[in-house]
Amino acid sequence: MGVAGVLAVALLLAQAPTAPVPGGWAALTPEQRATLLKAAEPGAALDQRLLRVSARFLGTPYVASPLGEGNGVDPDPTFRLDAVDCLTFVEETLALSLASQDAEVPSLLERIRYASAPTYEDRNHLMEAQWLPNNIRKGFLKDVTRRYGGEDTVQARKSLTARTWTSRSSLELKLPKERQPLGTFTLNVIPLERVMTHARKIPSGTIMVIVRDDLPLKATRITHLGFVLQKGKRTWLRHAARNGYGRVVDEDLETFLARNGRYTKWKVTGVSLFEAHLPQEAGEGAVVRSP
Repeated sequence: MGVAGVLAVALLLAQAPTAPVPGGWAALTPEQRATLLKAAEPGAALDQRLLRVSARFLGTPYVASPLGEGNGVDPDPTFRLDAVDCLTFVEETLALSLASQDAEVPSLLERIRYASAPTYEDRNHLMEAQWLPNNIRKGFLKDVTRRYGGEDTVQARKSLTARTWTSRSSLELKLPKERQPLGTFTLNVIPLERVMTHARKIPSGTIMVIVRDDLPLKATRITHLGFVLQKGKRTWLRHAARNGYGRVVDEDLETFLARNGRYTKWKVTGVSLFEAHLPQEAGEGAVVRSP
């Protein structure tokens, strides 16, 4: 192979998604996981830690709603690393990245997944009404959509009414009436057709959520999320993908958005962007790093 051929191969490797780590997190014993977290570079920025932690999930099988409370309405385990969906992939990546030792992971995950108490009724089920505002309030997330979308950013709304909670999909959440959120919730959104214009400015490790049309009988507009990854000359989305993959993958963002743009039954409107942070009150042993 000539010099030109070697350079071409090197360029392709630089632009390719990261290969799965054999066995991933699930292959580690608790002791090995604890050693890995403890050995993390003390000065590493949070965005870099998010990339390293999320890369170890590559290839992990997709299973819908793999986590629960261990009993009651959702008896699934409170913690597992052998299967994820798009949300639990992000939640567990955040908890593992923010922890400086393994013992901190369960409490961090609990704070991310629940408004207050670790009960089914208090779980952050709905993205606009619960997961996003609660984690912004706690200091885990910061909305950076307008920072990277600039003047293309628009404000979208999600309205939850009594009628919303009469639909089959809403009732499937099995929330008692007094725990069913009502009201109008706002989101900053980069329209789908403008995302690639700004994609290269979005730092690796930024959380991207996918926003759809506001349908009155749907309790959310957000149906997917993952981490932005800048590699080579392309932007990728690292996410737990159900359709077409059935596992955690790095997918070319332009390809991902083009596929989403073809959905007609429930149209994709655009994306919102969030930066991960560690709340200052998280504890002395926790990893405090700024992106």
